[in-house]
Amino acid sequence: MRAQRSATRRINPKFAWYRLRVGRSPIHSTGVYALEDIPRGQPVIEYTGKQITMDQVWKLTPAEDQYLMRFSQRCLLDGKVGGSGAELVNHSCDPNLVYKGVRGRVVLYSRRRIRAGEELTAWYAYPVKLTQIPCHCGSPKCRGTLRYLLS
Repeated sequence: MRAQRSATRRINPKFAWYRLRVGRSPIHSTGVYALEDIPRGQPVIEYTGKQITMDQVWKLTPAEDQYLMRFSQRCLLDGKVGGSGAELVNHSCDPNLVYKGVRGRVVLYSRRRIRAGEELTAWYAYPVKLTQIPCHCGSPKCRGTLRYLLS
């Protein structure tokens, strides 16, 4: 049986500036899609989750999918617990979203105009010293790795 990508598998509208939906993705399992056009440079969705320390991260058991986002030097957000739906945004080597720290929060902003029906994507900035996993984003700018997992 395949593990579920998120406990909620939905978008929490409290943390989204635009109407979004969760659906099957050709990139990886489940993705997030725009239900309306999103102009360039706009906040789209906040990345939420339980705050955990680096010590707690090392104690996590490996899972099929991890939803960890660096929040500060000593803290990460675990999107599996209290996630807004942003944890389901897939990686792309030519993403349409960018992560920004805004007043102590992590918000995904549009890098360019996003059309209704388009899948939302972001670049996963994992540390270099981790094992590579092949990327399936389909972008002509593909760098060859989707994400990194601890080896």
